[in-house]
Parts: sequence; C-alpha cells; structure tokens
Amino acid sequence: MFIRAPRIVLATVFAALSALSAPLLAADTQVAVAANFTEPAKEIAAAFHAATGDTAVLSFGSSGAFYTQMSHGAPFEVFLSADADRPKKIEQDGLGVAGSRFTYAIGRLVLYSTTLGLVDGGGAVLGQGRFQKISIADPMAAPYGAAAIQTMQKLGLYETLTPKIVRGTSIMQAYQFVATGAAELGFVALSQVINVPGGSRWVVPTSLHAPIDQQAILLSTGAKNPAALAFVKFLKSPAAVVIIKRYGYETN
Repeated sequence: MFIRAPRIVLATVFAALSALSAPLLAADTQVAVAANFTEPAKEIAAAFHAATGDTAVLSFGSSGAFYTQMSHGAPFEVFLSADADRPKKIEQDGLGVAGSRFTYAIGRLVLYSTTLGLVDGGGAVLGQGRFQKISIADPMAAPYGAAAIQTMQKLGLYETLTPKIVRGTSIMQAYQFVATGAAELGFVALSQVINVPGGSRWVVPTSLHAPIDQQAILLSTGAKNPAALAFVKFLKSPAAVVIIKRYGYETN
C-alpha cells in the first residue's frame, strides 16, 4: 500500500538537499591584485560573491612581484595589474588567455602627507625642501613608482630629491611610510587616500607622467574555471565600474 509522506516532511527533505547542494555549485578563483587596487577589489569581490555565489580569493602585492611569481608557476587564475606591460608579457609568454586582456582602470598619482598644509595644491613643496624623506614605490616593480620618478624628472627635481627618496616594495608600503611618519610625504595612489580625511595632497596632472593603464588578464590556469571567467566578466560590469570610479580611477 502506498503511503503519502506528509508535505512538511517532503519540504524539509528538499530544503536539506538544497542546502547540501548549494555550496557545490559555488566555486573559488585565485586573483592577484596590484596593491593600489586593494580596497576597490575587496568591494568588487564582495559584490561578485553576492551576485554569483562564487568567491574571488584576493592576494595583494606589486605587479612586478606577481609577474615573477606567475612566471614560476604561481597558481593564480586572474591578474589585475597596475600596468599594461606585465599583462602583455603574460600573454606573450603563453601564460594568459589570448584576447582576454583589457584595461579595467586608469590610475591617478597623488602626492600625499598626513600633515595639514605641507603639500600645496600645485606640488611646489617638492622644490622647497621642507621635508627629510619622500616615499615612492619601487619603480622596477610598481608602475606608480615609475610614474613618481617621471613626475620628478619632468619637474626637474629628481636629482635634488634622490637623497630623500625611500622606496617601498609596493605602493602599499610607500603609503605606509607616510601614514606611520617614516616619510613626511610620498607619491601614492589616489585610491589609497581618497577616503582618508585630513592631511594634504596634490593630485598629479597626467601630463607629468605616462598613463597608468591598469590591465587585467585571464590566466591560462583559470581558463577552465567558471568562477575565474565569471569574475573577469563581472569586472567589466556596471556594478564594478561604479565601485572603480568611486575610488578615483577613470575607465575607458
């Protein structure tokens, strides 16, 4: 004799099976992120998870260091660089998916100090010598460091300022030097200080350095991971663009 199961039991069983299967549908992707993009990347990853259920596992550092790691087999699946050169090299080296490279943000360089009034609106402080240390990111590893040197050279001040320069391994460390007082001022990413109250700053005109075109690329290791593919797609979405612009970046 067929015995009909109570509806409440069936509903409970269905809910339990759904709960068990839901995590199996979600996936993770390993994403290498240039240090300047730390905060927007965190917001984008949260929005990505809310929209898809997938998780972008973020690692932060200098673009140059990431390129070296990827060349030696680091298991990243998506690379958000602070420049265009390294993603291009990744593609040329066969480590990235051809045609997946694109500019996700255009960065802005800023001269920043925690001291109110030290940095003026035109950057004249650089030629006045009223400081002992100025921090920049390592120009060999971080595009923002290269842009800082280009700026000082364009202003004709690089030789004078060289003895005062302290170099961080990444733009994050360059910012930390200023934030902790190890340097009175420094060239950092606008995104790092756009939401920081107080202090003084000068947003460097783009005419003083090469464009900071920040490109992303899908790595070959992530070519078959749906989560990696979905994250790259989400990075181009209106929801992600809103976050990117809120941190002072420009987009194409």
